[in-house]
Amino acid sequence: MASLYLVALLPPEPVFSATWALKQEVHRLTGSRNAVRLPPHITLIPPLHQPDEFEGRCTAALTAFAATQSVFTVGLQDFAWFGDRTLFVQVSEAAAIRTFHAALVEWCAIHLPEVPREKRPFTPHLTLATRDLPPAQVPELQHLFESRSYAASFPVKTLTLFRHNGHQWQPRATFPLNPAERL
Repeated sequence: MASLYLVALLPPEPVFSATWALKQEVHRLTGSRNAVRLPPHITLIPPLHQPDEFEGRCTAALTAFAATQSVFTVGLQDFAWFGDRTLFVQVSEAAAIRTFHAALVEWCAIHLPEVPREKRPFTPHLTLATRDLPPAQVPELQHLFESRSYAASFPVKTLTLFRHNGHQWQPRATFPLNPAERL
């Protein structure tokens, strides 16, 4: 059987609660269920279908990868859109996360070759809502978020593997970055 997996960074508290509240607000305003099906996160490896055996190999590979990586900081700054389809919080000062992502992609090429390389450039962001936003409500939502500001930063100390259970995404494993390198 095949399952759907993704790898992401989750912000710690208080950023987690603040961005979760934004996702819930979008859900209340628009009815977007995609807004609240996954906790606030920055996707590193987008959803991919793999046989269930993949999870064990992926867990081993990500454990080893995380042990080679130092803790780094991610900044979040204000809101933006991908077209009229996706509202997100922008990642500011993205050099560290881009370096981390590039290292993960290279690691996967060697240790998890079944993970395809993305065809689009990596654009780190924290999605608030996507795909099921009602088109008629998008202009009002755009106006609401263009008049707001948001800023936060957090140390990235872990990455998380998620699997979709047919209804929602569930965390399957969390991988601590090199503990000798903690901020």
